[in-house]
Amino acid sequence: MEPEFDERSLVVRSQGGDLDAFNILVERFQRPTYNLCLRMMASATAAEDATQEAFIAAYRAIKSFRGGSFRAWLFRIAANTCYDELRRLKSRPALSLDMAHGEGEAPFDLPSPEPGPEDEVQRLEFHRELQEALAELPSEQRLAIILCDAQGLDYAEIALTMNVSLGTVKSRISRARQRLRQILSRREPFVTRSRQTSGDM
Repeated sequence: MEPEFDERSLVVRSQGGDLDAFNILVERFQRPTYNLCLRMMASATAAEDATQEAFIAAYRAIKSFRGGSFRAWLFRIAANTCYDELRRLKSRPALSLDMAHGEGEAPFDLPSPEPGPEDEVQRLEFHRELQEALAELPSEQRLAIILCDAQGLDYAEIALTMNVSLGTVKSRISRARQRLRQILSRREPFVTRSRQTSGDM
């Protein structure tokens, strides 16, 4: 049986210079942080680099963490790292999310390794269409909907991550969903397939 994950203790030890403790935090949050970076950068290599840079920055700044949601604090660093890299590359960001979910539905996740060939073809096509739609969103709306629907953060954590008010978070998510529906409604094959695949988007 795995020992209980004591985040607060690990953070305190990390603040004292305990690299082993910080590495445990890395192991716990590496996958969701990478997923966030991947959806912001749309490149596995760029996402890996951004994830590494985010954890390095987090370790250097760990003493400035004053409690609350460590995940939100870490995601803010990761998001800022992605923004900096996107600005540097002057890239056109595009995201690769699995499925579009409405409010209250399950969050996004990485593709399942089990689908058959036909399912996989449809899934890849779905990803491509969704990626293009998400790329049309303003970056702040894109990040807000990723944090909510892909990472499963609640509005309070998203507010901490983005350093904005709760009302701003709700507004950005609402506008992002409305904008996505408008974009996807122009793509009838995608809309039909998405309804069959993920329910009400």
